[in-house]
Amino acid sequence: MENHDSTNRDGVRSLVKTAVNAQYAGKLAAVALLAMLLLIPLNMIREQIAQRSHYQRQVTAEVANSAAGAQTLTGPVLAIRYRTKTAADIYRDMNTGTIVARPAPPASERLAVVPAETLTIGGRADVEQRYRGIYKARLFHLDLQAEGVFNLPADLVPPGRENEIVEAHAVMLLGISDLRGMDAAPEVLIDQRPMRFAAPKDKYFDSVLPGSRLELDLGALTPGKARTIAFSLPLKLTGTEAFSIAPTAESNSVRLQSDWKHPSFQGRFLPRTRQIAHDGFSAQWEISGLARNLDGALGEHDQEVLGIAFMEPVNIYLQSERAVKYGGLFIVLTFAAFFLGEILRRRPMHILQYLLVGLALAVFFLLLIALSEHLPFLASYLAAAAACIGLIAFYLAGVFGSWRPAFTFGGGLAGLYAMIYVILQLEDQALLMGSLLLFAALAAVMLGTRRFDWYGLGQTGKTAPCPRETQRYREQQAWESTELPADALVVPDKGEE
Repeated sequence: MENHDSTNRDGVRSLVKTAVNAQYAGKLAAVALLAMLLLIPLNMIREQIAQRSHYQRQVTAEVANSAAGAQTLTGPVLAIRYRTKTAADIYRDMNTGTIVARPAPPASERLAVVPAETLTIGGRADVEQRYRGIYKARLFHLDLQAEGVFNLPADLVPPGRENEIVEAHAVMLLGISDLRGMDAAPEVLIDQRPMRFAAPKDKYFDSVLPGSRLELDLGALTPGKARTIAFSLPLKLTGTEAFSIAPTAESNSVRLQSDWKHPSFQGRFLPRTRQIAHDGFSAQWEISGLARNLDGALGEHDQEVLGIAFMEPVNIYLQSERAVKYGGLFIVLTFAAFFLGEILRRRPMHILQYLLVGLALAVFFLLLIALSEHLPFLASYLAAAAACIGLIAFYLAGVFGSWRPAFTFGGGLAGLYAMIYVILQLEDQALLMGSLLLFAALAAVMLGTRRFDWYGLGQTGKTAPCPRETQRYREQQAWESTELPADALVVPDKGEE
């Protein structure tokens, strides 16, 4: 009878254990499905961030349309418009022996481009921010001084029978990508003689310098005579967010400084020296004619330029978008911690409680983008993280009936938020830091459950015993259930002696 009762108890215990294991398996599948479903609100938040970023780009474009866009300065270069004639062809007729003169063809018009021998540009850029609602764009105001020399050789074109120059005319060309950014037509000193640029009168020089430009007529040149032209050009220019210079001279020297503390040096030519401090930056370029391609510098596609972009120190939309990419990691790690705590502490959590905590984690990213449009990114991140951690900890205190596990989970979330912020700041090492974070999370789970008996989930008690304790328990139960014969030798305890 006792054996029959024991068998029934073992059968019931086995059924309970199987049911509990099935319950945990079902719970795990439901939690995994819920984690995937929570990716939907995360994607909605990501779309909201993309939309706000689009609004920001629209504001920048509107400010550029109202003031001036990104500026590119090209030149100055000399365009020589000249005419050549061919001498009359005089020959002796072999049949009659007379001298015959064939009329010369009409003079042909040609075009030559002469870059400056030296070009020195120096100046300063002051940056201001223009607002449209909560969005802003950066305008720069350049105050430049350009000086240089043109050396016109006597043999502008190779000598020859068909290259006799009868007339030459010089025009100085200065390319500016958006002429709306100029305060007035700049006054230039040509050999200490003041002159002014003017808008192009025709499209004759479009083949030399396409796009927006200014022209300065230097008058006629004496054919076959070398000439040196020195120029000095002050230039005040306004633009939006980025400025470039196309180095067209044989020797180019550019020195710029600004009060903006976050420059991005772009283009094909990086500065030789640069200094970035709390009050701005300064940079210097030295570019030889051997290092640049003149046709590329004069082209429309800004192939041969040195550039500066006045960047926003923290792009809140880019940072927020990168943060949302870690939203799935937030949810998975948090749900994994809850599930392990549920198993180890024998305190089950309802699937709706998982859902509420997951939604609180997703709302963090929405708070982040909303606050960062009005506050610095760090302050917004701290405020959003503190709000979500406090809400989740307060909620878990009621779920667990104690503040101790709530503080434990809150501390873990705080460490996770801090780690994600570090990853956001270290953009170049984001993959390394993210990999280390995943490895640390996996290592913590493995170390925390290395003695856990997953087969003993159905046993009663506060926690499931480890494998060694389970084996010892089973051996003790087997020993106690063994019936000894009546004549078995019983060894008394020491206390009975």
